[in-house]
Formats: sequence, C-alpha cells, structure tokens
Amino acid sequence: MIIRSAKFVCSAVTPEQYPPADLPEVAFAGRSNVGKSSLINKILNRKKLVRTSKTPGRTQLLNFFEINEVYRFVDLPGYGYAKVPAEVQKRWRPMVETYLTGRANLRGMVLLLDIRREPSKEDLDLWHWLQTVSIDVVTVATKVDKLSKNKRHKQIAAIAKALRSKAEKLVQFSAVTGEGKDELWKRLFKLLEGESSL
Repeated sequence: MIIRSAKFVCSAVTPEQYPPADLPEVAFAGRSNVGKSSLINKILNRKKLVRTSKTPGRTQLLNFFEINEVYRFVDLPGYGYAKVPAEVQKRWRPMVETYLTGRANLRGMVLLLDIRREPSKEDLDLWHWLQTVSIDVVTVATKVDKLSKNKRHKQIAAIAKALRSKAEKLVQFSAVTGEGKDELWKRLFKLLEGESSL
C-alpha cells in the first residue's frame, strides 16, 4: 500500500461529531498498553500521526484519520487500564458501542492483543460481543519481537485457544521490525473493500 496522504480529521464522542459517513472505515481497538498507536503509525509509514504515550489510557476519544482520501481509520480509546478514572471507564463502553453499532460505513475492526499475555476478560468480552453483532474482526498479536520463536508459537496457540479461533487467523505484528505489516494490509483491504472472508 502506497500511502500518499494520511491526516487527522477530528476527535469525537457522539455521532453528531463524527465526520460524514462517506468513506469506508476500519476501527482499531485494544488494551491501553497494547501498542495501538505504534501499529497505526507503522502501517501508515508515519512517525507521529497518532500520538503515542508512555502513560496508558491517554486516548479517551474516537480519533478519525483519513488515508489517501479514500479510507478512514478510527482509533478507539484503549480499555482495561486501572489508572484511568472510573467515570472515563464507564464512558468507554457506550461511546464505543454507539459508534460500532450505528456507523453505516464501518467495515470492520482490528483487535490488538499483546502476544506476551493471554487475552484478558475485557479482550474476551469485546471479542464475543463483536461476534454477536456480526462485525468482521482482524485479530493482531502485537509486540512479537519481544519473544523467541518458540515462545511466540506457544503464545499464539494459547491466544487462539482462548478466542476459540485458529492460530493462522492471527496476524503476528511488530511495530519495531515491521513484521506482519504486509499481511495486515491484505486483511485491511478485504475489510475496506467489503470482503468478509478474512
């Protein structure tokens, strides 16, 4: 994928604040420290388009980015981080569910999981909810550069088992080395072009 342009459009909380529903969108979600901002920056060949922070839980709005003037990425707030105030945690679910269930041009979601950890209750709750509302999901195991090949294989198998999925369905990704970038783009194209067979 040649990225000619990638720009921040707006932040939003409610549907009135969303940009027009005129371009296919893919949402990105994951725990607050899973490396979501780094992944988006890496696949877009940008260093600082999406702000990264050493303090998990900083993204608390829906952030819309326009890619090549033909697609949008939507960076959803991270979840499951204890130091985020309780009222912010309570706001996360209705804000995100409103977007995911009401956005006509949403083509699917990229769900990020840290390969070093088995899926948390929040990860599994979101995964199962996405199945019930029939949203296509690309699942990405991040930070694969942190593990040896042997350990990585075991963790991928454990994550797949927890999701009741197949290991080959997980994209193994590193924002450091770029591993998995091409494979992720293949899956993203399928979502953005309306192909549901991931």
